[in-house]
Amino acid sequence: MEKKQTDTVVIGAGPGGYVAAIRASQLGQKVIVIEKEYIGGVCLNVGCIPSKALITASHHYHQAQHFDVFGLSIPQVDVDFSKVQGYKEGVVNRLTSGVGTLLKGNKVEVVKGTATFQDANTIKVETAEGEQVIQFKDAIIATGSRPVELPTMKFSTRIIDSTGALNLSEIPESLVVVGGGVIGIELAGVYANFGTKVTILEGGKDILGGIDGKMTSIVKRGLKKKGANVTTGVFVKSAEEKDGRAEVIYEEKGEEKTITADYVLVSVGRKPNTDKLGLENTGVQLTDRGLVQVDSQCRTNVANLYAIGDIIAGPQLAHKASYEAKVAAEAIAGMPSVIDHVCIPAVVFSEPEIAIVGHTAASAKEAGIDAAETKFPFAANGRAIALNETDGFVQLVTNKDSGVLIGAQIIGPSASDLIGELTVAIESSLTADDLALTIHAHPTLGEMIMETAEVAIGHPIHIVK
Repeated sequence: MEKKQTDTVVIGAGPGGYVAAIRASQLGQKVIVIEKEYIGGVCLNVGCIPSKALITASHHYHQAQHFDVFGLSIPQVDVDFSKVQGYKEGVVNRLTSGVGTLLKGNKVEVVKGTATFQDANTIKVETAEGEQVIQFKDAIIATGSRPVELPTMKFSTRIIDSTGALNLSEIPESLVVVGGGVIGIELAGVYANFGTKVTILEGGKDILGGIDGKMTSIVKRGLKKKGANVTTGVFVKSAEEKDGRAEVIYEEKGEEKTITADYVLVSVGRKPNTDKLGLENTGVQLTDRGLVQVDSQCRTNVANLYAIGDIIAGPQLAHKASYEAKVAAEAIAGMPSVIDHVCIPAVVFSEPEIAIVGHTAASAKEAGIDAAETKFPFAANGRAIALNETDGFVQLVTNKDSGVLIGAQIIGPSASDLIGELTVAIESSLTADDLALTIHAHPTLGEMIMETAEVAIGHPIHIVK
């Protein structure tokens, strides 16, 4: 049995783990990162990155079928789905190999295997070559999450999770999506773009729970234009393979219904990977949901053990994990870094995209803040009109007393890129006046931020107040 000693060990090499390892090494620590499956984690391999590659391909395909609006005629648009998947894999491989190079360049040792805590200073790793024992001073747990599997909807060839949906070998004729959250809506959009007959079954009153109904209505309208059926307020009883297809039984308004499809994508949430880690051997405290309890520096109740990413409270976002990773590594080095989740942007890569950061008007009210909400439509923006993408709006939430920006919501083309400026504005306590006085290039989508700020201060130019 091989034995090793290190300053800091990181479990998991996803967007939280590899960033933590690199930052810890930069701060002078000897670092080992343990990864049982993918360098780059779920995000790079079977999550954020491959899904965006498929979203991009499907968007181009759908656009190409409607280029006549620009005076362009394409007689026939064909899809070679194997090449689409090849493009996706190429994107993934480029990024994962890049992460490996970064780890090596920062003198981080990578151990491939399954980690189990023996105690608060010792980890056993099962590798292909045998067992290793690693003794450490500090550890950062970054093991991420996995799709929830329901007893009535066991994963199989036809009942699939998000990984299965990303890796289909053909475009299905029909797909049922159980769950209208972010993952379900994004992947539903992919296959609707490719011509699949998509049915979305959501248990809540609306899709994308927690997002403003003014936004979700635009997304639903877009899905319906592509032939997708969105049904909310249903209870899905079961999904199983039957006669080479997938059958879903659900209840809608007290009536039991059955629908069959080539595949059923079950997307009802993710659970933290905190089981099978041997955490019971360390004394680390978990919540009823299996989340690790941490303080403002990502430190658990055991002083030398830290946790980040999907296994602690907060939104399950790759950039949140990366942010927490740096905080944890810096805390180990004795720096005063602390986490602040108030200003973490979130994006839904639907069509059109949704991006949010900070407070909504409703959450501001709950927090006792007297807030104002103002918006500006993409339909009044020259660049959006030229792109033929005019659905959506920019919405700002400001403190009524001070005018300081405390939140923003965008639905429309490139919302994922536009939200960055507003995140900086909130972090910097900028006011609506500051944004209105900032000259933005014309014609761009970005100038909508200036235009919305002008609405907020009472003198809009390109809409009638």
